[in-house]
Amino acid sequence: MGRQLLYRAPAAAGQDTVITPMSAGWTYAGLQVMTIKPGGAREVNTGSTEMAVLPLAGSCVVECEGARFELAGRPDVFSAVSDFAYLPIDCEARITSEGGGRFALPSAEATKRFSPAYGPAGDVPVEIRGAGSATRQINNFMEPSAFPADKLIAVEVLTPGGNWSSYPPHKHDEQREGEVELEEIYYFEMSRYAAGYERSVGQGFALQRVYSADGVIDLCEEVHHGDVVLIPRGYHGPSVAPPGYDLYYLNVLAGPGQERAMTFCDDPVHHWLRESWSNEAPDPRLPMTSAARRKEAAP
Repeated sequence: MGRQLLYRAPAAAGQDTVITPMSAGWTYAGLQVMTIKPGGAREVNTGSTEMAVLPLAGSCVVECEGARFELAGRPDVFSAVSDFAYLPIDCEARITSEGGGRFALPSAEATKRFSPAYGPAGDVPVEIRGAGSATRQINNFMEPSAFPADKLIAVEVLTPGGNWSSYPPHKHDEQREGEVELEEIYYFEMSRYAAGYERSVGQGFALQRVYSADGVIDLCEEVHHGDVVLIPRGYHGPSVAPPGYDLYYLNVLAGPGQERAMTFCDDPVHHWLRESWSNEAPDPRLPMTSAARRKEAAP
């Protein structure tokens, strides 16, 4: 492949995951996943990047340029849709957490400056996409039409056990009619769960496929809780959740376009699948979460 696309979760508990444009070998998209101990704090200097602060597990307070945002967060990503904070370029921020937790900071190199802002969980558009075993939930918290920013796009995807998402495989690596050029990061979490069994976040696995038409990129890997996959170009998908293990991933996207957009192009071999969904009902297990609580599986 010539470049590293799969980054395993840090071996040491509490160690940060850090993906920068430089470490990724590209220009725009980045991600940090940090742990804050109970009563602890972390300082953030955004520099030339705009960021979001997204609770993965726990709550926090974000202070930036006189603004104070109390993020209620959630116990885990499978429990609820979360509120979040937006941090502009050239900003110094402080994140504190009384109870401790894990927080994702998706980022993008940017030039336009916006004000620090709060994104309520109740305002996050929740989309059910696909049908049958290709049904998944999209939490469009920083989708272009949902929240203003310069370059940063970020969404969450929840896929119940046994389903496929990021499907059909698609790409967005050319700036042309019907497609925009975007770098993309996938950050994964998973949970063992089935009707009648207690949920266990952190257990399980999934499969991720990334490939390019010229064959230079050809990845099909088992991914685990906390792993990251980079998509510099080419088709990506499916993301497969095996039976008994729910799958979550955070997508971070950014690119050179003058306007934020998520326009993509399906692999033409598999595009027909979208038409087949008209004959199938969405998976009744979805939506899995809302801003209020998790939707429990039927006994």
